[in-house]
Amino acid sequence: MKIFLQVVFFLDCLALIGLILLQMSEHATLGGAFGAGMSSTVFGRDVKRDPKKIATGVLGALFIGLGLALAVL
Repeated sequence: MKIFLQVVFFLDCLALIGLILLQMSEHATLGGAFGAGMSSTVFGRDVKRDPKKIATGVLGALFIGLGLALAVL
């Protein structure tokens, strides 16, 4: 059981790293300092419906849960 959890933890770590690296912020460039990120919608980006951010939250929660479970075992 512990080896299975370690494998899942390792795969979760890789997925989390890859997903975070894929998220390029619209405000990371020089244009972001002048409001270029506001061009997505009238009132700015819809952060609530961004699937990358939702997946990052789920993978992060799984990371913490698996880390706690492995620490107890």
